[in-house]
Amino acid sequence: MTTSTTPQPRERILSPAYAGTTIAMFGLIAFAAFEAMAVTTVMPTVARDLGGLDLYALAFAAPLASGVVGMVAAGMWSDRTGPVVPLLASLALFSAGLLVCGLAPSMEVLLAGRVLQGLGSGAMIVGLYVVGLVFPATLRPAVFASFAAAWVLPALFGPALAAFVADVWSWRWVFLGTVVLVVVALVLLTPALRGLEPHAEGVSTPAVRLWWALLGAVAVLVLELVGSARGVAALGALAALAVVWVSLGRLLPAGSRTLRRGLPAVIATRGLLAATFFCAEAYIVYVLQERWGLSPGRAGIALTCVGVVWASASQVQSRLGRRVSHTRAMVVGTSLVLVGLTALAANVLAYDAGARPSAVLPAAAYVLAGAGMGFAYPRTGWRCSRRRPTATAASTPPP
Repeated sequence: MTTSTTPQPRERILSPAYAGTTIAMFGLIAFAAFEAMAVTTVMPTVARDLGGLDLYALAFAAPLASGVVGMVAAGMWSDRTGPVVPLLASLALFSAGLLVCGLAPSMEVLLAGRVLQGLGSGAMIVGLYVVGLVFPATLRPAVFASFAAAWVLPALFGPALAAFVADVWSWRWVFLGTVVLVVVALVLLTPALRGLEPHAEGVSTPAVRLWWALLGAVAVLVLELVGSARGVAALGALAALAVVWVSLGRLLPAGSRTLRRGLPAVIATRGLLAATFFCAEAYIVYVLQERWGLSPGRAGIALTCVGVVWASASQVQSRLGRRVSHTRAMVVGTSLVLVGLTALAANVLAYDAGARPSAVLPAAAYVLAGAGMGFAYPRTGWRCSRRRPTATAASTPPP
């Protein structure tokens, strides 16, 4: 007697059992990405409207600094109780921050909202990674790859949509409208959250790690406020910089600050790449509007081009695979970032000196740097991906 077996269909992240969860997680990342792209586009308008151009840089530094605290806190909380409550709390914080920003009567109030946004978005990222661990091991690479893909559509349409909303209604609806999108994603994610079991035995993580994250975040904000001061205030900047340096030593793997060979050097390189590129991203739209007189929509085209080029360069390096070593990919990518950002700075300096170069040149320089990020940045993750897949590991803040 013979029996025949019918091959079982291969599981995918969009299979009926996982489709709702996948779409909801993708949506939350995409909405966070849209908010980041949109805010970068309209922030010059926001700062002018609220009379806070002197606090422009702090509007970007605040959510980045508080995001580190959110990541560490969510990782510790998830290790103890599971991801459900921390993820819900992160969405509440993120939405509260959006509401505060959208209703802000002054730049100072908007900064408070940006701090709440950072806490929520940092915690949300960690929570989603922990939720992703409930997928079968064979599906996790596709799940986490979808997180990166979730940035593509916001890069394509986010800047133009934000400029349109700000022009037709108000920049406030760029913040307020995102709250509705978060609620929709939460509704889709709720069935998956109900199926998650809390940890039977909590994982004990030293609370001092959270305190170092909080201290480092405060020091970053102080450094941003007094970093360009002179005299006695400059001593405060030096003290804040020292606190940031010590805090990094407590939060990152040993040797990261001194570029020790192996994982520490990879993490340090990843941090330096991100710091230089995203610093330029915070100012590119502002520079194109203030120096070259472009509208928010036209200036935002630079962000759209970078999103496309970054994704394309990432695909190219992925297809090249082992034909291009990690070292070679990093050299090529970081060189492109260096050349692009140097050219961007040179164009701004030339404009201030009276040369008046075309707006295409600084935008093209920024796009070139984006190509370098797409080629190099993914290669920094191959060593990091070997870490233990727990919430504590996921909450280690990328510099």
